[in-house]
Amino acid sequence: MSTAEADGISARYRETDEERLLEFEADGRTAAIAQNIEGYAMLKVRPTADGDELERYYGFDMALDHAAELLGVSPNDLPIPEDAEDMGM
Repeated sequence: MSTAEADGISARYRETDEERLLEFEADGRTAAIAQNIEGYAMLKVRPTADGDELERYYGFDMALDHAAELLGVSPNDLPIPEDAEDMGM
């Protein structure tokens, strides 16, 4: 697991048996980006790590845009833990 923080936004990257998960929290709002453990499938954006899928994206930038929208922040403000920098296709 790795974490990052910036401008009141916290990010946590972790892996489960099935997924790579990048979770964000800011001002009580949450968003999560998930990818299969092999790291080659589309990214799923969810309101929480175990929430229902809202949308799928090929690119990490597009998934970050959606996550930022859920948090009410700019995508440029999202801190990305080093272990999560290679997510996306």
